Amino acid sequence: MKALVLAGGAGTRLRPITHTSAKQLVPVANKPVLFYGLEAVAAAGVRETGIVVGDTHAEIEAAVGDGSAFGLQVTYLRQHAPLGLAHAVAIARDYLGDDDFVMYLGDNFIVGGINGLVDRFAHDRPAAQIMLTQVADPGQFGVAELDSEGRVAGLEEKPRHPKSDLALVGVYMFTAAIHDAVAELKPSGRGELEITDAIQWLIDAGHRVESTMVTGYWKDTGNVTDMLEVNRLVLESLPARVEGTVDPGSELIGRVVVEPGAMVTRSRIVGPAVIGAGAVITGSYIGPFTSIAAGCSVSHSEIEYSIVLPRASISGVGRIEASLIGHDVEVTPAPATPRAHRLVLGDHSKVQISC
Repeated sequence: MKALVLAGGAGTRLRPITHTSAKQLVPVANKPVLFYGLEAVAAAGVRETGIVVGDTHAEIEAAVGDGSAFGLQVTYLRQHAPLGLAHAVAIARDYLGDDDFVMYLGDNFIVGGINGLVDRFAHDRPAAQIMLTQVADPGQFGVAELDSEGRVAGLEEKPRHPKSDLALVGVYMFTAAIHDAVAELKPSGRGELEITDAIQWLIDAGHRVESTMVTGYWKDTGNVTDMLEVNRLVLESLPARVEGTVDPGSELIGRVVVEPGAMVTRSRIVGPAVIGAGAVITGSYIGPFTSIAAGCSVSHSEIEYSIVLPRASISGVGRIEASLIGHDVEVTPAPATPRAHRLVLGDHSKVQISC
């Protein structure tokens, strides 16, 4: 069995961050969200992994390398335009050959991994096996309709009038039968080759398509709100660890991770929170569910429920919350003060905030 990990999307819902960075590498608890997917693939016993990459291929390849750090053998497959999930399967045809494979969307986060899904598929071997979860807004996803016996009867991509509240989670299992389906597809109204249409082709052709309900936590981390929620969830599971320097004038409360080389001076950090390697925290309050990445500087400021990417600097700011702050951003005071600031800042930005 092989894996096909999709990391070629443009990440338009995370702009401006993704104007200069791959959405799959935005960190959750200071680790790129893509890495959680690769770890799940490896934990399921899959080794040969094709990663579909697009315009951000150089950044993805630099971060993942040959895959050995994850116990994987990685091959990169270039997708010159994001033309749909089924298009990704099409360009991977030669790599996949006639092998069964798991397709994993690189910006999805699933608690509990995919071991059970892979084991079930290997035992039952339907033509396709999908994962479903109930959602409040099914029109934003691929939607499945089940018959009276719980079998998959139909699929539709982002329907205006959903027939159920069951959304497809970004993990799929396929036999080589999917290639016949993809070969028959025409672009949808969105101009893409839809994987839902390919699975529907399998159903119409009489192939067996099975579904599994997700009982744990799942998120598509395609927007800021979901990124912050996943960051919160991951931080809740981290044990406290202090490998950097914390002076006697500072206070750590709850589960706080201070990574090697980080310095905390005259500050109060309330966990769960993580302070990245080489970060400097001075005279500040870092509140719960906050990830401060490597090389950041936070001085005489307050921030909570936020993600701060590497080398960002926050100085003299009264309050920041529910924010995603990009690489090399500078946040400094400006005249008039609101009680709180909500920020989504692109890499290398310079912003003045009232204090």
